[in-house]
Amino acid sequence: MQLTALEISLLINGTVEGKPEVTVNQLAKIEEAQTGSLSFLANLKYEQYLYTTKASVVIINADQVLTEPVTATLIRVDNPYLAISVLLEKYNQSKLAKAGIEQPCFIHPTAVIGQHVYIGAFAYIGPNVKIGDNSRIYPNSYLADDVQLGTNVTLFAGVKVYFDCKIGDNVIVHSGVVIGGDGFGFAPQADGSYQKVSQIGNVIIEDDVEIGANTTIDRATMGSTIIRKGVKLDNLIQIAHNVEIGSYTVVAAQTGISGSAKIGENVILGGQVGVVGHISIAKGSQVQAQSGISRTIKEENKKWAGSPAANYQDHMRSQVVLTRLPEIEKKVQELEKKLAELQ
Repeated sequence: MQLTALEISLLINGTVEGKPEVTVNQLAKIEEAQTGSLSFLANLKYEQYLYTTKASVVIINADQVLTEPVTATLIRVDNPYLAISVLLEKYNQSKLAKAGIEQPCFIHPTAVIGQHVYIGAFAYIGPNVKIGDNSRIYPNSYLADDVQLGTNVTLFAGVKVYFDCKIGDNVIVHSGVVIGGDGFGFAPQADGSYQKVSQIGNVIIEDDVEIGANTTIDRATMGSTIIRKGVKLDNLIQIAHNVEIGSYTVVAAQTGISGSAKIGENVILGGQVGVVGHISIAKGSQVQAQSGISRTIKEENKKWAGSPAANYQDHMRSQVVLTRLPEIEKKVQELEKKLAELQ
C-alpha cells in the first residue's frame, strides 16, 4: 500500500509540513525507519530520533516544538498515537482483505450466507448456519449446525464453533479458538468412576468482542455461557461452562475462570489469574497477575492481589513483611537465646 503525505493527512485530519507529494509504502519505528517509511512520535522520550530518522514521513503532535532541522515531511495531529492506530488498522485491513469462496470447502445447502462474505479453503459450514454480511471465515474453520454469525465477523484459520453458538457483530476470533466445547461436567459414581453430564447449552458472544489465539470458551451445561459486548480476551484463556463476563472487561493470557463465575463489567484480570466457580467479581475490579480469586468480591472499583486475593495495598504491605522474615527470624532467635540465659 503506497500513500502520499497529503493522502495520509486527509485520513487522520492532520496538517502537512514539508513535501505533500512524498510517498511511503511501509510503517516503521522512528529509530529504525528507512526511506519510504512512515513513522510517528508520541512519546517525547524518543524525540532525539525525530532529527536523525530516515523516515520519509513522521506524524507528530500539533504543538511539537522543533529544536533542530528535520529532513522528514511532518504531519501534525492532535494525538499521534490515535492517528497511527487509524493507519495501522487501514494497513491491517489491506493485508486481510479477502473475497469470494475458495475451493475446496463445504457449505451445507441450508446455510444462509450474507453478502461480501469470504470463506477460505477447507472450511466447513454446517446445516442451518447463518453468516452475516462482510464476514470472513479463514481456511480450516468449522461452523457446526445452527451456528449464527453477525455482520463483519472475522474467524481466523482453524477456529472451531460448536453447534447452536451465537456470535454478534464486529467480532474477531483468532486462530485455534474453540467456542462451545463441552463444559467440564462429570458426576462421581459409587465405584469411583465418573459419568459424563451432557452439556446442552451454548455460548453467546455479543458485539465488538475480540478473542485471542487458542482461547477456549465452554458451552453451558444448560442455558448459555455469555461474553458481553466489548470484552477483550487475550491468548490462552480458559472460560468454563455457564460463566458470564460483563461488558468491556479485559482478561490477560493464561487466566482460568471456573464454571458459573460471574465477572462484572469493566473488570481487568491480569495474566494467570485463577477464578473459582460460582462466585462474582464486582464491576470495575482490577486483579493483579497470578492472583487467585476464591470468594465473591462485592466492592466495586477496587484493586486485588495475591492468592488468595486480598486488598491490593494490604497485599503489598504483606510482601514487605515477607521480605523481612529472615531478619525477623534472626532477631527472634537472639531474643530466645537471651531469655534462656536470663532463666
